[in-house]
Amino acid sequence: MAFASPHVLVVEDSRVDCMLVTRVLNKSKVRVTAVDGAEEALNFLNLEHDVNLIFTDYRMPGMTGYDLLTKVKESPKLKHLPVVITCTEDDPEMIEKFMEGGAKGFILKPINLDVVPQLLSFI
Repeated sequence: MAFASPHVLVVEDSRVDCMLVTRVLNKSKVRVTAVDGAEEALNFLNLEHDVNLIFTDYRMPGMTGYDLLTKVKESPKLKHLPVVITCTEDDPEMIEKFMEGGAKGFILKPINLDVVPQLLSFI
């Protein structure tokens, strides 16, 4: 019996970063849905039920990745989903805030193939 590929929702406002993350995950046989903001992510999650992980950028216009994390963890329907936040800043206080808010992990940008096993370990 074949197992389905994990489905990762990538939330990234930068087209270049989004394409990079999507390409890296696709090389590892991960199914990717990409959206360009937290509001769009919440709309998608309210319709889609087979997402295994949310991988979100922190710095986005409007709702940040942390705001998305908070909304996901407040939702009875979504709170079981692991959320991993990515950012270009390696700020220990910010990372601690993410983890205390319910994030499963933090991955420093830029994203490459080496981070895929770590990312998938959060599923």
